Amino acid sequence: MNRAALIVGEVTHTRVRPAQHSFTYPLFCVRIPLAELTRVNETLPVNRAGLVSFHELDHGARAPSTSLQAWIDALLSEHKLLAKDEHADVELIAFPRMFGYVFNPVSFWICRHAEGRVVAVLAEVNNTFGQSHRYLLTASNGEAIQSGDTLHSSKLLHVSPFNEVIGSYAFRFNFSANHWLARIDYDDGQGHLLHTHVSGVAQPLTAQNLRRALLRFPLQSLSVVARIHWHALRLWIKRVPFHGKLNSKMTGVSRS
Repeated sequence: MNRAALIVGEVTHTRVRPAQHSFTYPLFCVRIPLAELTRVNETLPVNRAGLVSFHELDHGARAPSTSLQAWIDALLSEHKLLAKDEHADVELIAFPRMFGYVFNPVSFWICRHAEGRVVAVLAEVNNTFGQSHRYLLTASNGEAIQSGDTLHSSKLLHVSPFNEVIGSYAFRFNFSANHWLARIDYDDGQGHLLHTHVSGVAQPLTAQNLRRALLRFPLQSLSVVARIHWHALRLWIKRVPFHGKLNSKMTGVSRS
């Protein structure tokens, strides 16, 4: 399986209290090896217009003069996870732009050393208020992260007006080349509240598979935002407490 891939699958989200609420939707995302952007650009437009495209400006520093590879290398070096003269082997899993627009509630940077060990996962979270926070997840024992390991992080970004900025997340991943799984469980300090998982099967990043994804999910970028607001309305109807827009204790990047 080529490392650059489309991942076709689904997202499931479940709230257990004070009212039960859940949904499952099909989706697709892209897996982009940052070291292979030139090769990816031959099939999927990179930093240029296209019906489906990938833009470095949507991630990381979000500055046109900074490459994603340089940004993540600097971040990992700052946190003593990478030597200053090293380059991380990074795969970014995210929604692509469709018809020039994208909103990523969360994207994942799988960061490996040259020999293939997963040294960190960066979960880049965005909310609909234009705020972002990046959770740098590492193993507590300093060892490599394995599929199935549980990684914890305090919640620092206001994501939903129906949740406060308290508690913690538990992340688990499957790093298989052919299958992807990201599971996020949220505990608000009173026990498990939310469960979300994104899973899918990897397909080669080919022009044919891109066309199929475009035909199957033509409105995905718009539907992500529309569904967020639709389910917010449903929670309000169910009288789940509404907290409004809260101040986030954001530091830009926090490390587990």
